[in-house]
Amino acid sequence: MRFNPLDSLLGMFSHDIGIDLGTANTLVLVRGRGIVINEPSVVAIDRSTKRVLAIGAEAKRMLGRTPANIIAVRPLKDGVISDFEITEKMLQYFIRSVHERFGFGLPRPRVVVGIPSGVTEVEKRAVHEATLNAGARVAYLIEEPMAAAIGAGLAIMEPGGRMIVDIGGGTTEVAVISLGGVVVSTSIRVAGDEMDQDIAVYARQVHNMLIGERTAEEIKIAAGSAFPMEEEIVVTLRGRDLATGLPKSVEVSSVEMRDALSGSIAAIVEAVRSTIEITPPELVADLMTQGIALAGGGALLHGLDRRLAQDTRFPVYVADEPELCVVRGAGEVLEEADILEKVQANLATRKAPR
Repeated sequence: MRFNPLDSLLGMFSHDIGIDLGTANTLVLVRGRGIVINEPSVVAIDRSTKRVLAIGAEAKRMLGRTPANIIAVRPLKDGVISDFEITEKMLQYFIRSVHERFGFGLPRPRVVVGIPSGVTEVEKRAVHEATLNAGARVAYLIEEPMAAAIGAGLAIMEPGGRMIVDIGGGTTEVAVISLGGVVVSTSIRVAGDEMDQDIAVYARQVHNMLIGERTAEEIKIAAGSAFPMEEEIVVTLRGRDLATGLPKSVEVSSVEMRDALSGSIAAIVEAVRSTIEITPPELVADLMTQGIALAGGGALLHGLDRRLAQDTRFPVYVADEPELCVVRGAGEVLEEADILEKVQANLATRKAPR
């Protein structure tokens, strides 16, 4: 793509931003200032007037606790926009918050937004249009595995193969990258949200309890694992007894939670293995020495690196602050015009992954 000189000049005086528009959380990085926003992707609206009442952490606290006239919604599902209007308002809020916080003179920045590698052309256009309507002067899209690889510090512009596994809230993205482009990739809509649902289903089927998504997420963080722990732990699961309708609490172990999560973990492992199977042999040899990098909030699941290493026989490691890799990568390409141009060209010509 060709860069407008005027756009480059304006970029010198504006504080452009990178956005990780995630199913669970939205992170915003301002060029030259670092990550300034890390908020849940939740919006609370008045059901009758459609007026936005709260966005981010304040709205998430309302999930499952709102009166009939207020609904708390997550406008992104499986990594893509499910409610265009609310997503646009959420983006407007975050972009405006950045400008109000720092008193920036130009209200229309350049914006780089991370998107899942498996999205359709319609879904790409939805993100692009929502970003422009939210106040961006120009919007660039970058595939999340590419952004995560850049944010994780992988040498993506070199000829050797690098593999990244980005486990977010709605999708798991697996990609092999070489010479600044995605060679092969797999995108599955199994990630953190699916794990939360696994725990909720387990509570209902095994303990006859109904629990909310916030409780399921808290249990996943506290006791979820993909590989046996050196010391298994026990946590308290609280919810409503489906038989009596009264409050109920039970003790559950990390062994039980590992069993509850087994289906989602197996799907992620299979996505990685199937990607390796279609990777050119020369790049597979590179991966044997470079290893597989894990990014995204799901990479923090205890023992996931060890489980993947066991099942793939490749070295596996978790990137530093994996939940920040995508937004850091999105911010970094703003600094490097050649990388941004390469990424945009690759996105425009590459077919959607399996």
